Amino acid sequence: MSRFIIEEPVWELFPELSVGVVVAKGVDNSEAKEEELKDILAAELEKANEEARKYLTAETLSENEVVSVWRQAYQQFKTKKGVRCSIEALLKRASKGNAVGNINPLVDIYNVISLKYALPCGGEDLDHFVGDLRLTKTEGGDEFLALGDEENDNTLPGEVCYLDDAGAVCRCFNWRDGVRTMLTEETRNAFLIIECVDPNRKDVMEKAIHELAEATRSYLGGTAEVSILTRENPAIEL
Repeated sequence: MSRFIIEEPVWELFPELSVGVVVAKGVDNSEAKEEELKDILAAELEKANEEARKYLTAETLSENEVVSVWRQAYQQFKTKKGVRCSIEALLKRASKGNAVGNINPLVDIYNVISLKYALPCGGEDLDHFVGDLRLTKTEGGDEFLALGDEENDNTLPGEVCYLDDAGAVCRCFNWRDGVRTMLTEETRNAFLIIECVDPNRKDVMEKAIHELAEATRSYLGGTAEVSILTRENPAIEL
């Protein structure tokens, strides 16, 4: 059985990091389920896009607390120029009225939670991991084909990155997913995650991860087990 491990180089950078994980097994993310849930999840996304506006109390996006904490975090490790945390991208869209719409049920569900709680969320197909999944600082050169790209864009030395034995899974925390492990209509077992670098919002993250698990079970069936990773509890079995 494989594991998910947050390795020591990450804890050295972010000792108060907390990461919520849902391991969802036996879910139905099929095209038929997508069609069945499309209007329901579209309404949930519309509501979440509106709710997210409450976090935008400053006119400049980067000055809002839920964004600035991630801007500061991203300054602690190597990134490509212009890389921004996933929650900043979602809130930017919400602020401009460019609502986040349907993609597929699993992605829709975690986008709802991400917008509602202003925390970065992500998801991967558990069955496409090769060996253990690690959140670590990469030495660079890990193979990575991003969604929407036609050529590999491999990791830089010093990135905080999700890696398995085949290469990069998601780069710069939850900045960008790869094709190899993306959630699709064929996904039956999923790895869902919420990241929190602000210790003052750890309780918010814990509430959000449990809500994510419940929504996944409710909409897509199967099981959804929750774990919270901290420096004292840095690994789980998948």
